[in-house]
Amino acid sequence: MSNDDQYGGAGGYGEVGGTGQTRTRLPDAPADPYGPTRRTPRTSRSLITVVGVVVLLIAAIAFANSAPDTRSDPASDKPPTDSSTAATGTNPVTGTSAGVPKGFAHDEQGAQSAAANFAVALGSDGMFKKNTRHTLVDGIYAPDVASRMKGPQDEAYSADFLGKLGLDANGNAPQGSTFVTRTVPIGTRVESYTPTTAKIAVWYTGLIGMSGPKSTDPVRTLWKTWTFELSWIGEGWRVTDDTQQDGPAPVPGDVPVSTSDDMSKAIKEFGGFTYAR
Repeated sequence: MSNDDQYGGAGGYGEVGGTGQTRTRLPDAPADPYGPTRRTPRTSRSLITVVGVVVLLIAAIAFANSAPDTRSDPASDKPPTDSSTAATGTNPVTGTSAGVPKGFAHDEQGAQSAAANFAVALGSDGMFKKNTRHTLVDGIYAPDVASRMKGPQDEAYSADFLGKLGLDANGNAPQGSTFVTRTVPIGTRVESYTPTTAKIAVWYTGLIGMSGPKSTDPVRTLWKTWTFELSWIGEGWRVTDDTQQDGPAPVPGDVPVSTSDDMSKAIKEFGGFTYAR
């Protein structure tokens, strides 16, 4: 919006109070240029009106700046504000246990951090090897849930399934190739929260595929939302249920595809992160 539009059109200052002229316009007679304006009582009303408009404008701007920004999200009845997902600098965990972060705070931020880190662990290559998969499941899910899901998971990660990814029956990549699977959280959203339960959605991008000269499954990106239902059990957050859905996904960029050597080197050189809110 231009200044003219904002203040009522071109020449708006001169029309306030009905004088029909700007303060810098000279009268026809060679007299005091502000004389006619000073002698008419309408000038006082004009000045008061201008001052009133400025005061109201300043107040409106101050009110707008003090109001928290919100993002519209049709998937949630309570869209998060900027402050609800901003980084706080608080360390998310105090340590790890068998590769699984632990020590998340018993509050809403702790639940968000737990969900983000669980997504990272469950999206790692450890899930493709039976022993490490069982360790991750035991450390992330509630005990009764973990005991129920190990069998079906072992069947799902069958030799046939692993073979389609280029892995052997033990989840190992061929010599000279690098299996890539990594989850990278973009942000979290609180669907619900109580001191004993929480439902947290994690929007993430991911990498999966085989990097190598003979790979038939090149590394590709994906965009998904992983929603975790959590319970506070003992001294930490545990997953009781989880679901995934595709997106939101941005428009693909125009960055050239890297070679398999560059991709393998990057995966080995760039480590992952522990994610806080």
